[in-house]
Amino acid sequence: MVEGWAMEIVEHAVTAPWEGVLLEPAESPGAGVVVLSGSSGRVERQRARLFAEQGFLALAIRWFGGPGQPPGICEVPLETFVAAVDLLRAHGAARIGMLGVSKGAEAALLTAVHEPRVDLVAALSPTSRVWSNVGPGADGRDRPHRSSWTWRGRPLPFVPGDDTWQPAEQDGGPVAIRGWYERSERTFAARLDAAAIAVEKARADILLVAGAGADDAMWPSLRYARELAARRHAAGVPVEVVTREDAGHRPRFPGEGRAAPSAEFRYGGTADGDARLGRAAWDLLLDRLRPAAGVPLTPAR
Repeated sequence: MVEGWAMEIVEHAVTAPWEGVLLEPAESPGAGVVVLSGSSGRVERQRARLFAEQGFLALAIRWFGGPGQPPGICEVPLETFVAAVDLLRAHGAARIGMLGVSKGAEAALLTAVHEPRVDLVAALSPTSRVWSNVGPGADGRDRPHRSSWTWRGRPLPFVPGDDTWQPAEQDGGPVAIRGWYERSERTFAARLDAAAIAVEKARADILLVAGAGADDAMWPSLRYARELAARRHAAGVPVEVVTREDAGHRPRFPGEGRAAPSAEFRYGGTADGDARLGRAAWDLLLDRLRPAAGVPLTPAR
């Protein structure tokens, strides 16, 4: 995008096969991006607009909790995201990127494993394995544990959560749940290998973005990013890991501002650290998308 010039963007409301918004630049794009939220389930309209302002077709969707969808992240069909690829291709995107944070990153990575038309995945605060459901399935039940995802009607192997875990915070304030994932890995160690996300099979380029060390209070995303990278390196396929000190679970791109505080969860990191990590990831992500889209390289705003 040329600095000081506002690109015209046409916004289309999407109602089927899911709720969402399609943001279409006036100039025909060569690349499109599917933008996925984490466990909030919201349509990431603002984040999608950042991509549209850079000249990319951008699609943000509600992938659970909407009409005809499970109310929680429970046995969500990966075909949900394949349909998003279909829509972007139908609107002229020759190159497809997927961006997701947390559970949305889990979805994006798994989609790329199964759908060869995905060219690039940017996984923010990723996991290296499939986890059990977060919330109820279509039957309204959240127990027994089930996979978060299905493919062609079959649940993917997953790691259950250890329901005996108790948070360190007992004062009713925001909770750090990283320990729940780490304990569940120890309890169900025999299931880790089967639940690994086989990123080495994905044709897509992979960009992994994670806060450093123990700063991510939701799950150990940097360790997971390094596990994913190791699988890619062993297979001789491209991968890049971006990390910054003081960043937590919610990297913020330029133009987004600080993430809203949560009364439920501790996400870790600092506002400055989250912004620095987001800036580093944003510049790299645009560089990966722009050559195919025919958009000149310009400084990020």
